[in-house]
Amino acid sequence: MSEWKQVGPDAQKRYTYQELPIGDASIGMPSERRKTGLWRYLRPRFVRRFSPCSEACPAGNDVEGFLAFAQQGRYGEALDTLLGESPLPGVCGRVCFHPCESACNRGAFDEAVSIQGLERFVADGEPTSLPVPGPSRKEKVAIIGSGPAGLTCAYHLRRLGYEVTVFEKQAVLGGMLRLGIPTYRLPRSVLDREIDRILSLGVKVETGCRVGHDIPWEHLLTWDAVFLAAGAHAALSLGIPGDSAQEVISGTAWLEAVNLGRPVSVGSRVGIIGGGNTAVDCARAALRLGSNPVIVYRRTRNEMPAMEAEIEEALQEGIEIQWLTSPIAVRRRNGKLVGLECIRNRLCKPEPGGRARPEPIDGTEFVMEIDTVISAVGETVEEAYLPPGLKGEQEGAVWVDSWGRTSLPGLWAGGDVATDPRMVVHAIGAGKRAALSIHASFTGEDLVELGRRLRTGAKGAFSIDRYLNDDLPGVELVNEVVGPDHLNLHYAEPLERAALPRLDADQRVRDFSEVNLGCDEQRARAEAQRCFRCGECRGCGNCYVFCPDGSVLFDPSAHEFRIDYEYCKGCGVCGNECPTGAIVMTAEGEV
Repeated sequence: MSEWKQVGPDAQKRYTYQELPIGDASIGMPSERRKTGLWRYLRPRFVRRFSPCSEACPAGNDVEGFLAFAQQGRYGEALDTLLGESPLPGVCGRVCFHPCESACNRGAFDEAVSIQGLERFVADGEPTSLPVPGPSRKEKVAIIGSGPAGLTCAYHLRRLGYEVTVFEKQAVLGGMLRLGIPTYRLPRSVLDREIDRILSLGVKVETGCRVGHDIPWEHLLTWDAVFLAAGAHAALSLGIPGDSAQEVISGTAWLEAVNLGRPVSVGSRVGIIGGGNTAVDCARAALRLGSNPVIVYRRTRNEMPAMEAEIEEALQEGIEIQWLTSPIAVRRRNGKLVGLECIRNRLCKPEPGGRARPEPIDGTEFVMEIDTVISAVGETVEEAYLPPGLKGEQEGAVWVDSWGRTSLPGLWAGGDVATDPRMVVHAIGAGKRAALSIHASFTGEDLVELGRRLRTGAKGAFSIDRYLNDDLPGVELVNEVVGPDHLNLHYAEPLERAALPRLDADQRVRDFSEVNLGCDEQRARAEAQRCFRCGECRGCGNCYVFCPDGSVLFDPSAHEFRIDYEYCKGCGVCGNECPTGAIVMTAEGEV
């Protein structure tokens, strides 16, 4: 009885076979051993558990997998790994809020691995092979909207073999990636490159096509399936006197004009209302256009929903933020805006959502002299783009279940139009879920079973690449996530996290050039070495070296470790000495 664990030929081993300090010349078997297997009540097993970074990625990226290739300098294969789950690694390498880094086990040791920086570096290279469409299927799928959710759904449906047509109301593709994110964060060359890769699979596109106007829903719903990813573009009202004045502009509409190169003017002093990424983007874009912006936010910096890095960069650029401040009226005189009346707040007990509730302080009213108000307090779905009879949710979102299915048969939805969190990486995950769900609706496969089989931990992420590649046969995947207590950190050495370069503040405000510059190959390779490779055997040889019974064997010709259970008494030393948590101890007879 034995169990083998294959180790890749390029695995980083602390010992080569010839260096292993014990064993015979054939397969590393000690010459004198006792069959102690009958004593055993615990059985060590080589398994592949999930890393917390992969579990935390809403797009379901194989984070540990692409970092393993990056450690070896195999960047093309690292990009192949990313493209197996997401078509937009270059986008996420720049604009994602990277929850993978918050979950990184290395953060409990020194600092989290710079996963986003490495994703960007890898994505800016070339894959070893381009994704290809799957065997042609008869069903046709319509996708409404070409933002991250729509593009991702189209990409995976083509990989599954479906004919896909994307309908986009704008003349250009990309949705809010192109219209809502300034180029200093996301260069258009990066976005165009990744969209071209998606279109190369044979995705059909119809631009300048407004659903419900140029193409009726009655026609669309005759398709085999429809994925609604139209986004949320209707700005919410400020709800204060004077907010209908012509000098009060929607933040999303203003950014759209900026990003499309249309003439815009906001005057010398602009007030931006809100605390999310749209508000910060508007302020930083206005600064680059020669205005003196001020952000007005009703809570403190700790409660701002914008990404911390974006807030920090805005402050470095000299943008003023009035925290604990709410607008109460837009003041106009002689037909012209003269100021924004505001009031100071204090924070009270948390609201149902968890954030502290702002409460106005009587007597603290003041008027801020500004020329223009940009409203960035949120967006809602434009009902004109929804089919009749579709069930909605509060705050203008379309109701969907965990697989993106709506209340109408044959219609899926995801991204900002639905109840998903309004972040790019969540939209990518929604597009992937919808693609697999649409596929299952045609094949008759059980989504519950698919979800169980393909999931990556307990947070909803799953791997479509495992589905397309038959679950990677030969690798025993256990749906457990490796935490810091599963690692032997005595083998880890403190390594400083790579500092990623960016333009100086006085230089970057001159134009819309990309602020964050990424890293070179030397820095990327060094940063990749910091990854613990949680849950995967690295071939270090510790289990072989420390086994007191010689029951861990190594076959150099096959690059495999094996446990000979006739001689294993289940002491657990191999598991204790495993740096990555790739060996688990289970009760004898337990599956």
